[in-house]
Amino acid sequence: MNKLTSNHRRSSRSALLLADEHAAELADLFRLLGDPTRLRIVLTCLDAPTSVGEIADRLELSASLVSHHLRLLRAARIVRAERHGKQVFYAAADDHVRCVVVDMLEHVAEPQGDED
Repeated sequence: MNKLTSNHRRSSRSALLLADEHAAELADLFRLLGDPTRLRIVLTCLDAPTSVGEIADRLELSASLVSHHLRLLRAARIVRAERHGKQVFYAAADDHVRCVVVDMLEHVAEPQGDED
């Protein structure tokens, strides 16, 4: 085994150990995104900051239900809030969140093959 291969294996093991330390937090993020209503809220906030009222109107939900879900999503750092005057707008917290959601959307849109 050459030095490059040895270093790669060590860094891979370190990444796995790091993943183990954050496994519960990562599982919580996926659990939150596993709720269809919360996922639809996040999708609504991907392109531009969106107000609670606009999210509620687009998704045909009550503003109080949207606010409840947004509180959970903010606590998990999936969305962030931006205040403009009296209104609060919500957007994806960062590009990591945006990329994960968009990549998963593309994944489910791919045609299913009969791969074993």
